[in-house]
Amino acid sequence: MDDIRVVELFAGVGGFRLGLEAAFERFKVIWANQWEPYQNEQFAFSCYTRHFGTSPSHICADIAKVKENVPEHDLLVGGFPCQDYSILKKDAKGIEGAKGRLWWEIDTILEKRRPKYVILENVDRLVRSPARQIGRDFSIILRCFYEKGYAVEWRVVNAADYGCAQRRRRTFIVAYHNTTAFYRRFAEDVCKQWLKTMHRYVITDGIMAQAFPVQSFRKDYFDQWIDELIFPSMQDIIEQQRARLHGAGIMINGRIYSLEVVPQRIPPIQLKDILERGTVDERYFLKENELPQWIYKKGAKHEIRKRADGSEYVFTEGAMAFPDPLDKPSRTLVTSEAKLSRMSHVIRDPLSGRLRTLTPVECERLNGFPDNWTAGMSDKMRYFCMGNALVVPMVTRLAEQLFITQA
Repeated sequence: MDDIRVVELFAGVGGFRLGLEAAFERFKVIWANQWEPYQNEQFAFSCYTRHFGTSPSHICADIAKVKENVPEHDLLVGGFPCQDYSILKKDAKGIEGAKGRLWWEIDTILEKRRPKYVILENVDRLVRSPARQIGRDFSIILRCFYEKGYAVEWRVVNAADYGCAQRRRRTFIVAYHNTTAFYRRFAEDVCKQWLKTMHRYVITDGIMAQAFPVQSFRKDYFDQWIDELIFPSMQDIIEQQRARLHGAGIMINGRIYSLEVVPQRIPPIQLKDILERGTVDERYFLKENELPQWIYKKGAKHEIRKRADGSEYVFTEGAMAFPDPLDKPSRTLVTSEAKLSRMSHVIRDPLSGRLRTLTPVECERLNGFPDNWTAGMSDKMRYFCMGNALVVPMVTRLAEQLFITQA
């Protein structure tokens, strides 16, 4: 069997590549790009080349400036930046934001190279972005794939539902071109009876369903929200679309089928199972004089605050577990794990009984990376890289099914 030539965009510290290579040796990365704007030193790229070597095909540059150099390939992968995809921020610009616009660089590469397969990863809220026009961004992405001859499957997946140690919800997208055998089989089935076929591919027969099995689907969502539409023009989508897209779905020939599914859960790894054994360096333990700040950050709040213009408003938020429980998977890692912040993890060290933060190695384990994968940079940057990284075993599950599909 021939090698599967892979192009890896927004490579970070190499999570996609690790996941692919763990699935099958036939996945061969022939071109990779990583660039972090506004950073003088490219820590993630340095980590990538430390593990995978320095090569003319490992590119540290803005993808907008080097996209024309992307070679012919079979599989395009990438966890494209997600800061602009938020339904919680009223000013989130989605696909129009600085980071969201990177989708259009992917679109240009798809237009020119038409790889057989595509695997992308993004935040779970991608399907509902932007806040002011829910569903518009993902509809645009689906339309772009449709125009280039792709069928698309997507699923919002919680890594902890499939045996991992972190509750990290992400949107995974798998697309396959109409030149592939899998697309042709799917299209033939759809022609015979499209509704049952679309449902079957979402629930059991699709690449996503094979990688992330489901126990059932939620009939209330199915009955009320089944989407069955031929796309309007791109301009109509941009100006009007408020698509009712859900956490699982499929698109072929411009038709969408979308519903909510219940995962067939695999018992997760507990946080206590990935902790470093023995004595942990003192710098990770909470300082006594910082404890009141931690308690405030993690606690419930109902207080008067002032806006930038001087007007007042009531700010409320619920309490968070403090410390984090060890008998469950962790919460989602964030890029600010190094800071004294509400979202940073704090645990009670099993050996000493004292409160501490997670170590960089423990964060690597939560994402499925080998120990000390990010060694050689500051702790702050190690946390930043892991907060941006994907969960490697999730990629491996998808890659295994993709390999079987195209074999």
